[in-house]
Amino acid sequence: MAKNNLTIVTEFILMGFTDDPKLEIPLFLVFLSFYLVTLLGNVGMIILIQVDVHLHTPMYFFLSHLSLLDSCYTSVITPRILATLASGKTVISYGQCAAQFFFFTLSAATECFLLAVMAYDRYVAISNPLLYPMTMNPSICWSLVVGAYVCGVSGAILRTTCTFTLSFCDDNQINFFFCDLPPLLKLACSDTTNAEIIIVFFGNFVILANGLVILISYLLIIKAILSMNSLGGRVKAFSTCASHLTAVALFFGTLIFMYLRSSSGISLEEGKVVSVFYTVVIPMLNPLIYSLRNKDVKAAFRKVTGRFQVSQSR
Repeated sequence: MAKNNLTIVTEFILMGFTDDPKLEIPLFLVFLSFYLVTLLGNVGMIILIQVDVHLHTPMYFFLSHLSLLDSCYTSVITPRILATLASGKTVISYGQCAAQFFFFTLSAATECFLLAVMAYDRYVAISNPLLYPMTMNPSICWSLVVGAYVCGVSGAILRTTCTFTLSFCDDNQINFFFCDLPPLLKLACSDTTNAEIIIVFFGNFVILANGLVILISYLLIIKAILSMNSLGGRVKAFSTCASHLTAVALFFGTLIFMYLRSSSGISLEEGKVVSVFYTVVIPMLNPLIYSLRNKDVKAAFRKVTGRFQVSQSR
């Protein structure tokens, strides 16, 4: 027992999406389908990039890490959603909640930095195609990726520490489907002012700083494309950027709506819908976005499946 007869929380109860038992099975099947498609698409993309030498370029190197991050952070969230839908409510220990929060923040923050790195890569490829192999050599590529992961880990440690050093007393029912910041802050029984200042500053910095890098990169890309004499070259350059721009718009759009508007009174019900989109739907869509609009990926897929069919027929 804590002071003032308050009970310190040692576990939380995730309330999930709905109180209607009739919706639990259909939602369970929908999320299970999304999860399986997400894993198949992202793991398949990683394998495809590894086995096809034509995809051993900086662009696909970064894409393989994007697929890895999408697989990781949807795996941090979706199995818990499925467990909640299967049982109605799910008990999660304090430590498990903190771990889920940490790995989700790590994956999401790292993806923000990686998308900015991918925008810079596209800028270098289009503005200096002759110098591109030297500028984006393997050492530089690995440095950029490691830097993205280091920034993600650092931010996750800061955000998790600030959140879970707060006191949680008596009320342990999280009106959400995973341990996210807004519902946790609503449960805290200690002053959250300092923690919110640090967390909001970090969140704004990650989203706005990387968004600015992406914006500047694409402004320079547009400038470089417009200076091209060949119409075919312009079309090809725009085509190589279209997939990345789509992924950026979807991911950053939902993050901005969810976190940069948190102080303006976004409800938890709205937050559930938006969170489902960027934790479940976008990781499923990314492999489709990059494969359907990419001739190299489609060619590599046909080549790999052709080899498999030949080996099976022998």
